[in-house]
Parts: sequence; structure tokens; C-alpha cells
Amino acid sequence: MNSPQVQRGAFLLMLLTVTCAFIWILLPFFGAVMWGVALAILFTPLYKRLLRRMPGRRNLAALATLTICLVIVILPLAAVTVSLIQEVVLVTQNIRSGQLNFASYFQQILDATPRWIISLLDRFNLGNMAAWQARISDVATQGSQVVASQALTIGQNTFNFVVSFFVMLYLLYFVMRDGGALSKTVRDALPFAKPHTHYLLNKFTTVIRATIKGNVAVAVAQGTIGGLAFWFLGVQGALLWAVLMAFLSLLPAVGAAIIWGPVAIYFLATGQWVQGGVLIFVGVFVIGLVDNILRPLLVGKDTQMPDYIVLMSTIGGMAIFGINGFVLGPVIAALFMAAWSLFSASNDEDGNAPPVP
Repeated sequence: MNSPQVQRGAFLLMLLTVTCAFIWILLPFFGAVMWGVALAILFTPLYKRLLRRMPGRRNLAALATLTICLVIVILPLAAVTVSLIQEVVLVTQNIRSGQLNFASYFQQILDATPRWIISLLDRFNLGNMAAWQARISDVATQGSQVVASQALTIGQNTFNFVVSFFVMLYLLYFVMRDGGALSKTVRDALPFAKPHTHYLLNKFTTVIRATIKGNVAVAVAQGTIGGLAFWFLGVQGALLWAVLMAFLSLLPAVGAAIIWGPVAIYFLATGQWVQGGVLIFVGVFVIGLVDNILRPLLVGKDTQMPDYIVLMSTIGGMAIFGINGFVLGPVIAALFMAAWSLFSASNDEDGNAPPVP
């Protein structure tokens, strides 16, 4: 009963049990832990640069990096969130009061639609415009109710959000300060060959940096450009639409067009040719170029993954993990490709691993 095999089996069982229990404990703070680690990976180069200027003062360098992270990332995001909540409340009130009436906008489009198009829709049993208006009114009403309920949920979960926020900051500080030692501990603990371990960990950190920098840069650029265009053209709730365009821009190729496309169609259908032309120009030649130029440079180039893999892994990750999925999806895809690359290399005659990036 005390043979080495039994002892090793019991030890592995205990190791698996306590690991699962530890993960279970961390699950309520999954988002905070993930973003704490991700931001630490993103800002570690800045921390190392500050540490070279203040050698031996790791605490001060980590605190300075955390302060910079707060100033350029977290505080602006918090300010936008507060403004967004106010905008959502205002738009919801306008929908309920009838000042923002999507059914009337749809009716204006119908009035400007050529009769031959309506006749064509009738042939495919799509010409019941009264039913379409009723559906749009129902969707708008239900949407406002969902937004109101979500706002109430956010208010009720304020305490959990505050706790998670401080957990993220706490973890971010210590992961930046002790990142080197933690990385060495992970490398030593993983039961892989050292070159394989270095390759996988480097791939992990590279993909996280590229995904966050690339997707966030694209989202901020597209949301800002789209929001300014809406504000210039007099569209109500420009900030809300800007945030929605930024969020949807996480979906490569199609994202922001889901918002600006229908608005451009409305402008053209109601005879506002200048506004419609301006919005189409901005959407296709400015917002579109941002997606087609920045995303491959900042995401695909560093991750060394094809664009279609980035697209599918981003969409799939967000479908499973929510907003966290736009980081987790590409990371899982990159590790999948890296693991199979190592497996393929191990079957070669020399058995060498791919070069470490």
C-alpha cells in the first residue's frame, strides 16, 4: 500500500483536487483575475523600463506603473461608463415617451421607398408594413425594458463590482512586481521540456498583448470616429451608438457597420442625401480602413494567426465567455496552434521544438 506508484497516484489525486478547489474559489472573481493578469502582461514592459531608471525599487516601479495604468486606461473607461449610463437612461426615457420612435422612422423610409420595391416585397410575403411597424415598436419597447433591467442589475451588483475592481488592482500590482518569479515558478512546475515551456508561455503573453492592444485600439478608433460622425450629423444618443460601435468592432469585418449602416439607409431613404453620403463615406473609407489596416498589423501580425482564425476565435470566445472572450478566444486558438506545432515537431527525426519567438 506504500509503494511509490500508490504514493505518486495519491499525490497526483490530491494535487488535482486542491487545484480544482482553488479554481472553484477564484471563479467569482474570474474576470478580475483574468484582467489583472492581462493588464500586468500588457504593462510589464513599462514596469521594466521604469525599474531600469530606479534600480532595486520594485515596489515604487510597480506603483508608478499601476498609477499610469489607472490614468490612461481605467479612469477614462470609468468616465465613459458613467456618461454612457446617463445616455442610456436618457435614450430609454425618450423611447418610452415617444420622442425616439423607431416605428415612425421606419414609416418615413416606407414613404420614400419606390413602389416597385414594395411590390417585390409583397411577392415574397414581406409587404405587410403594419406588421413590420408593430414588430419594430415591440423590439424597441423590449429593448428599453432590457436596458432598464440591466441598469438595475448593475446598480444592485455595485458592491460586487467594487470588490472585483480592487481585486484586479491588487493582483495587477503584485503580478507586475513579482512577475519574473511567478513566471519562473510556472516554467519549473509545468511537466514539459524547457524549450516547449518557453515557447508556449511566450506565445501566451504575445497573444494577450497583441489581442488587447489591437482590439482595444481598433475599438477606440472606430467608436470615436463613428460617434463623432453621428454627433456631427445630429443623431440622438451619439455616445451610446459610439460605445456600441466600439463594442461591435470586436467582431472583425462586420462590427461597426451593424450600427452605421441602418442609419445611412435611413438618411438616404428620407432624402437626406448629404448626411447619408457623408456617413457612408466615413463608414466605408475611414472606419473600414481602420479595421482593415490596424487589426492585421496589431493582432494578426504579432499572433501569427490567419485573419479567419482570429475572427472565428473572437466570435466563439465572446459567445462562450462574454466580453472576456475577445481575449480568451484568440489565446486559446493560439495555444491550440502552438501545441499542435510542438506535437508535429516532436514527430520529426531530430525532435526539435519550433524556435522560441
